[in-house]
Amino acid sequence: MRLDNICKSYGEKTVLKDFSAVFANGGFSWIMGESGCGKTTLLRIIAGLEDCSGSISQVPPGGISMVFQEDRLFGALSVLENCALVSDKSGGEIRQMLISTGLSEDDITRPAEVLSGGMKRRTAIVRAMCRSCGILLMDEPFRGIDSENRIKTAERISRNISGKKVIAVTHDIADTELIIGSVLHMKKEIFE
Repeated sequence: MRLDNICKSYGEKTVLKDFSAVFANGGFSWIMGESGCGKTTLLRIIAGLEDCSGSISQVPPGGISMVFQEDRLFGALSVLENCALVSDKSGGEIRQMLISTGLSEDDITRPAEVLSGGMKRRTAIVRAMCRSCGILLMDEPFRGIDSENRIKTAERISRNISGKKVIAVTHDIADTELIIGSVLHMKKEIFE
């Protein structure tokens, strides 16, 4: 996938100016940078949720699935039901994916609204992986997950990315050590 001269402003504030990058189709790519450098905006542009100038080409086929910064779960639905909403996988496959991230059988039948932040985050990640796609975008995927379950979740992600292009953003170097991939460093720039 190729991004050429991407520019994005919100009113008078320029967030991205002439940003270009090439992401190999297939495999894992990290975008690292401090808060406010445009990482989330870039993911939203790739997902087609933000307009911009510039171009995106050589996009892998199969659509896009995304883990947003916010978990965006339906609170009254169970963990399993939240994932099943977008899935083409069987209930057994979804259950196995959820349990492999450290959630219990009891956890996956509870309403999402009663879960801890880390449990919600793992649910959001599994839900995104349950959807067939060519590109998986993840915004701060390990935010709020304890160290033991980060490792389990990273292992689950690694098992489910075959044939997909995965782009994840983080500001934490430790995240890039959980799943090995290329790393692109974005810098926060002041545009006048």
